[in-house]
Amino acid sequence: MFLRSKPLTLPTAADALPGRDRAIPVPIAHFVHGRPIAPPFPAGMEEAVFALGCFWGAERVFWKTPGVWTTAVGYAGGVTPNPTYEEVCSGRTGHTEVVRVIFDPAQVSYAALVKLFFESHDPTQGMRQGNDIGTQYRSAIYTSTPAQLAAAQEAKAAYETALRAKGHGAITTEIAPAGAFYYAEEYHQQYLGKNPGGYCNIGGTGVSCPVGLSA
Repeated sequence: MFLRSKPLTLPTAADALPGRDRAIPVPIAHFVHGRPIAPPFPAGMEEAVFALGCFWGAERVFWKTPGVWTTAVGYAGGVTPNPTYEEVCSGRTGHTEVVRVIFDPAQVSYAALVKLFFESHDPTQGMRQGNDIGTQYRSAIYTSTPAQLAAAQEAKAAYETALRAKGHGAITTEIAPAGAFYYAEEYHQQYLGKNPGGYCNIGGTGVSCPVGLSA
């Protein structure tokens, strides 16, 4: 989405942009189904955070998934508080573009969502996804519980074996406990719901991820 040259290494805290104290305003309701995109969420819901390239297409992958209650796009994994899109694109915040997925575990398992995550992009590309180049396009899973962390690590190991068998390289997906999630600007939220023919660079390797098959 931004084609100019950008750094391909993450900034240190000393080098990162300062950001701001005030959060970016976001809409109350999801454009597609009308449910809230910010807390509080209904009891029993769980949260997953995934980065798989440009968040416009990534969000649509998850809002269309049965068992997902709501979604929102934002920035995570970086240093700068309350960054803007332009700041994230500069490569000087450390953030990657993410989708926050609120789901009902009685209807869809976390493992099934991780499987969908891996199959919906190429997790071997490092600081890029296709022609989208920069630290904000890196693959990442940010977990909210020890069980999620273990499931993500298990899926990564299983999928890397499957990918290598098909001639692909090592998975570069960052897996870590979730830190702060910052909502992206209103025009990014459910972008492909508002603009059905808009840019979407989401596409997988064609290799099946051998996890979550019972969900």
